[in-house]
Amino acid sequence: MTPGLHARLATTFGEFRLDIDLQLPGKGITALLGASGAGKTTCLRAIAGLERVPQGFIALNGETWQDESQRVFVPTHRRALAYVFQEGNLFAHLNVRRNLDYGLERAGGAVDPAEFSAVVDLLGIAALLERGTDRLSGGERQRIAIARALLMRPRLLLLDEPLAAIDVARKEELLPYLERLHETLQIPCLYVTHNLDEAARLADHLVVLERGAVAAAGPLQEVLASMDPVATLREHAGVVIEATVADCDVADHLLRLSFPGGELLVPARGQRVGAQVRCRIEARDVSLTLERQSGTSILNALAAKIETVSDAAHPSQLLVRLDMSGVPLLAQVTRRSWNALGLAAGRAVWAQIKAVALMG
Repeated sequence: MTPGLHARLATTFGEFRLDIDLQLPGKGITALLGASGAGKTTCLRAIAGLERVPQGFIALNGETWQDESQRVFVPTHRRALAYVFQEGNLFAHLNVRRNLDYGLERAGGAVDPAEFSAVVDLLGIAALLERGTDRLSGGERQRIAIARALLMRPRLLLLDEPLAAIDVARKEELLPYLERLHETLQIPCLYVTHNLDEAARLADHLVVLERGAVAAAGPLQEVLASMDPVATLREHAGVVIEATVADCDVADHLLRLSFPGGELLVPARGQRVGAQVRCRIEARDVSLTLERQSGTSILNALAAKIETVSDAAHPSQLLVRLDMSGVPLLAQVTRRSWNALGLAAGRAVWAQIKAVALMG
């Protein structure tokens, strides 16, 4: 049995051509990232069996759901998956508890109270169980929809832009629960989004779609740290760093983060000491110096070594890949600065980081 999800899809809708071949991990969150019209939702609907792609092959953990060469097509209701749409799609005539009961009924077998409680705790919805769906915020509706999906005991979870239909405040309310999902999920989850911050915060694996084709795919950090970023990522080239909260400066509202490449100071957002967090650092927020600077407002300066360099999007700029004790970092500098400082591969430098996006 081949673990993971294999999807090979080729079809044409008018002038749009979808032609992809994906081999995705057997657990964790894969973000399907792309602009509107890139083919993300079409891909998701085809995997769910909601659209039959004429030239398609879909298999999960070795079980074939579609193989047009063998005239095999398993209908949606017989695929062990759960699909969460942008709007949540709850039953308006049922309260929260009965919506969740529907998920258990779809799963079949006896109701396991421990399983029910675990999902309720994971999504933080115990106080909502007796509430009508008309009294839920957008973020609460999506938490209920995800809980119901998990109670169906799927072997594949599909999330189609679950944050797209809610406002900024409700997104911030829902994201910590999605992070919990990222930490605990033991099945593959395909998460569709057009937002790079969401993908960087939640995903283990990243697939970038451009005009119906796979432009890049692989482990999240690997794809983001590429020296040849695809068009979707070019304006926001950078890296994601996994770090631990080592200390909190209450007076200045700063966290000190520790990772194998050094330490970072970032604005505190309520994380406790010892928590695991992700940081996204864009190349345009990194400058290089030959010596550690004093008398500067920039708090973060890390020792690094230049690995390689390539052209950036604008001809005046270069993209520089740095190594910080095995942790990659990207910097964007002008050609003039590169030449004036005499920079070259192998040169030791200090990376000054002007802004760090703490992602959870």
